[in-house]
Amino acid sequence: MAIVVGHLGTPEGREALVAAVSEARQREKPLLVVSAGSAPTSEELDALVARLDDAGVEHRIVPGTGDVAEDLVRTAAEQEGELIVIGLRRRSPVGKLILGSGAQRILLEAPCPVLAVKP
Repeated sequence: MAIVVGHLGTPEGREALVAAVSEARQREKPLLVVSAGSAPTSEELDALVARLDDAGVEHRIVPGTGDVAEDLVRTAAEQEGELIVIGLRRRSPVGKLILGSGAQRILLEAPCPVLAVKP
């Protein structure tokens, strides 16, 4: 069992990582960080690994395919994820009528609970 989160360089992605680290600590579970979006540079990966090492959580970086929703759901299913953590961005009143398509796919297809956080 593990906590699954995507690694995105957005405010929403950073907030999801903070929440996922907190959940991993509280539950005493490893953290699976799915490399989402464009391939991170070696400097970005080094910074991420250093941050996770400093946080004191067991972790593993999982390469993604570019489809964040699919990558998170697949990783959670294959690795018996106990929780997926995602970041949501703020929306306009009209935008609130429609949840982001990636977030919606994760919520509908996830094999485990999903924690959605906002920056």
